[in-house]
Amino acid sequence: MTPGTTTADDVERLLASAPPDETPDLTGAYPRLSEDRIRVLDGYGSRRRTRRGEVLVTEGRPEESFLVVVSGRVAVVESLGTPAERVVRVHGAGRFLGELGLLTGEVAFFSTVVLEPGELLEVPAERLRDVLSRDQAFGDEILRAYLIRRTLAIGEGLGFRIIGSRYSPETRRLREFAARNRLPHRFVDVEADREAESLLRGLGVTVAETPVVLWRDRVLRNPDVAELASLVGRRSDRSSSGPCDLLVVGAGPAGLAAAVYAASEGLATRILDAVAVGGQAARSSRIENYLGFPAGISGAELAERAEVQARKFGATATVPADAVTLDVSGSHPTVRLSEGDEIPTRTLVIATGARYRRLPVPRLDEFEQTSVYYAATLVEAQLCVADPVVVVGGGNSAGQAALFLADHAGSVRLVAREHTLDEFMSRYLADRVLRDPRIEVHLHSEVRDLEGEDGRLETVVVEDTTTGSRAELPARELMVFIGASPCTDWLAGAVSLDDGGYVRTGPALAARDDDGEGDRGAPDGAPATLETDVPGVFAAGDVRSESIKRVASAVGEGAMAVRLAHEHLARVTSRC
Repeated sequence: MTPGTTTADDVERLLASAPPDETPDLTGAYPRLSEDRIRVLDGYGSRRRTRRGEVLVTEGRPEESFLVVVSGRVAVVESLGTPAERVVRVHGAGRFLGELGLLTGEVAFFSTVVLEPGELLEVPAERLRDVLSRDQAFGDEILRAYLIRRTLAIGEGLGFRIIGSRYSPETRRLREFAARNRLPHRFVDVEADREAESLLRGLGVTVAETPVVLWRDRVLRNPDVAELASLVGRRSDRSSSGPCDLLVVGAGPAGLAAAVYAASEGLATRILDAVAVGGQAARSSRIENYLGFPAGISGAELAERAEVQARKFGATATVPADAVTLDVSGSHPTVRLSEGDEIPTRTLVIATGARYRRLPVPRLDEFEQTSVYYAATLVEAQLCVADPVVVVGGGNSAGQAALFLADHAGSVRLVAREHTLDEFMSRYLADRVLRDPRIEVHLHSEVRDLEGEDGRLETVVVEDTTTGSRAELPARELMVFIGASPCTDWLAGAVSLDDGGYVRTGPALAARDDDGEGDRGAPDGAPATLETDVPGVFAAGDVRSESIKRVASAVGEGAMAVRLAHEHLARVTSRC
């Protein structure tokens, strides 16, 4: 760690705005370590004295050590040294510092400054991993605290700012990336925030140059997602001395499970995703039927925990990283990214999942970038506050979205073409939707038209397929969950796909193509259950032909793919 120092005036300013005592911990985010625990940590790190005004952690830079306050008092500060400076927390003896980035590789979102000198215990990040692997209970305590700290930071709107129009496609992409990767940030809407214009003027930025990402002294004008990812440290070092043991493309439940099991079993593992960890599951506001979470868990939280777990075992993740082609002509399968990088690998797990289908209705293109959404996360909920919303779909995703948005929107109308809501929706979920007085359900109905002006949706026209009657439903936002199409464009010509574009594996490869020609055979004999027609290339989760399309089954397939990858590597090694 390279410590910095603030001035005496800086410290006095922080003291003036800080609470007189350390911040009470009412959430479990800031547990106090026992003296016995601190003595154990002494074996992994070292102690030193701190100086008043010393900067222990600098916002925007990676955290290098796990820090424990032995004595003295420190402040966690947002935007240190800027007009937006704010004391977020104050901690005393026994508290450990840091954020989730210490485990995921992201930069720190806050600075930490010594208010009262004392003693500090420093454990280098690489040695902390040794501690966590040997003491599972302590590891769980740290992970739980860091996850809660991240949730609190997001809820309080801390971190960087995204300034732009809610109707801008560019702004929407940045917001979705930040939200799906659970990055602390807040959105400033130039359409609604009265201070937005003066803020932009002070930065020397015109509205035409938005969206803008503002963090401390950094101003990114109309950045792409890759620039934002680099700013917060989401992208890993892409250099490699050779092929990895296992490359996972797609960081949904199947891909994350494969990464966790592969890395924990000693395989050099790398995971890629074009947008964020979690896949379609991360778009779910709550998953209530996943084993082990009786109170439910949001898809984003489940993905965040899985990513930390994979990294704990040594897997590396690169997000965003968009796979565009797969080359299987060489000695190793090679994935080419949109930026031109090529990644060779000994085995490959395809886990790119599926994306929600678009509604086949007139004027969709006109409203899609401003008013049509394919997720129901906190981002969408914030946009829907007090607005009329229409949710389209008859599956679990649509039901979960309707219930979640009912807590935020002015009104929610669910449109499903099914004649009964439990035809494709889990019974428990259908019952909850039907009992909720805030949700108006339109069964055996389909969307026929969208109406509005200047690209802003106002009305959704639906038709009752039984009576033929039409109704105009007021809507500022339209949420679409009508099935999905596989994300397999990048696989064309590399592996066998079924008529729907899903990856064929194992027994499905025995089927004949329409032209009567069989699929390319594997030299090692019949492909394993999850193996494609290319030896060593596997598919898991929603992208696979005939998959069950459930989170639990995707996780199981990800784990199974690792077992099959081991068997393939053993066969290849035995022939060498």
